[in-house]
Amino acid sequence: MSKPGLLPRKAAWEVLQAVSSGAYADVALDRVVKKYSFKEIDRKLLTELSYGAIRQRKLLDCWINHLAKVEALKQPPLLRWLLHVGLYQILKMERIPFSAAVDTTVELAKNNKLSKLAPVVNAILRKTIRTLELGKGLPKPSTLVTQLAQRHSLPDWLVKELISWRGEQGAETFAKASNQLPSFDLRVNRRRTTLHDLQLEFQSAEILNLPIRECQYGLEVLTGLGDLTKWPGYEQGKWSVQDRSSQWIAPLLEAQPGERILDACAAPGSKTTHIAELINDQGEIWAVDRNLKRLNRVSQSARRLGLKSLNYLVADSSSLLDKKKEWKGYFQRILLDAPCSGLGTLARNPDARWRMSPAKIYDLVQLQEKLLEGVIPLLSVGGRLVYSTCTIHPKENSLQVNKFISITPGIKLTYEKQIWPDDSVKGDGFYAAVIDYV
Repeated sequence: MSKPGLLPRKAAWEVLQAVSSGAYADVALDRVVKKYSFKEIDRKLLTELSYGAIRQRKLLDCWINHLAKVEALKQPPLLRWLLHVGLYQILKMERIPFSAAVDTTVELAKNNKLSKLAPVVNAILRKTIRTLELGKGLPKPSTLVTQLAQRHSLPDWLVKELISWRGEQGAETFAKASNQLPSFDLRVNRRRTTLHDLQLEFQSAEILNLPIRECQYGLEVLTGLGDLTKWPGYEQGKWSVQDRSSQWIAPLLEAQPGERILDACAAPGSKTTHIAELINDQGEIWAVDRNLKRLNRVSQSARRLGLKSLNYLVADSSSLLDKKKEWKGYFQRILLDAPCSGLGTLARNPDARWRMSPAKIYDLVQLQEKLLEGVIPLLSVGGRLVYSTCTIHPKENSLQVNKFISITPGIKLTYEKQIWPDDSVKGDGFYAAVIDYV
């Protein structure tokens, strides 16, 4: 790579290509970070550029549609994603000079199978710069839905739903929050240290942090991101990465030491290990997941955190009684953190907005229903089931739970809350319902 900064831009282009082929953004990013040896400044550029371009896909496509002779969806994919790399720098990264954005993008085209299209890349990017310098922008779409979708780079179907749920202002608030950089939150393992002591360790390593007011053992990290395994307390299991909204879920079980507890969809394990910490690792916790590889991650986390109360089972929780008949009425607490659309995590998972569709949500609703029906026979009389998701879609949340309550005898809804992403409040969007078996 001849030009400075070319390698992280090439890596970002590779991330966009991988995500367009079905890879998850975090997995694709991790893969290229391991592939290349980056300085910290280049790794930050790679992360901002790749995640930002994925997040702003619709907006970047609108610029291609406006300035190119061929609309974005008809462009060769390799060219489309390269244009996104260049356009994102011009439109969203103020500290990068326009000349650097153009030169590096054209250079990538010339050296990576797009040499014949390098003049096209150059022309589109320079047209974009001229448009901005004239104080102009994209043409205003004709409807409120398409205006919001273009301005905040969200799918039209989602914007339409948001307006129906929250009104125009609520939809705007959600959209802004979905494009903010998410906070980086930790959960302190109270069995290994205290919040105050971990803060002191971080401060000595120049890792700036703040307690999270709404989380008793939560800590927000403000600087110092990099290789987390090198941070103070990691190897000693003093903390875990967990968003503040996610930290809200496990305490709702009100689990007690010595109880039998099921985490029905356990991977990747942040809530499972949180439960174990809350009962001081004294009880019988079963972590169940269909995916062995993902369940192994739960086991690895538990070992690092020094937790021994966890047991593991690879199984489908919608039909657990077929495999474990002795579990009928066995558990005093059950957590069903159900597979969902993830629409509450769009800031953290930039590709989630493009993966989801109304048809996929319909399929998820059917799966959630089967899981609820599958785990409720495992709950003992007087026990508690917490159903949670990281989405804001009513069909997966309140409508799902209220339907379940209405057709299932002997249970009652004790508590229900929806957390919405907000541009003035940090944390993912989450839903939880507390269901007691009376």
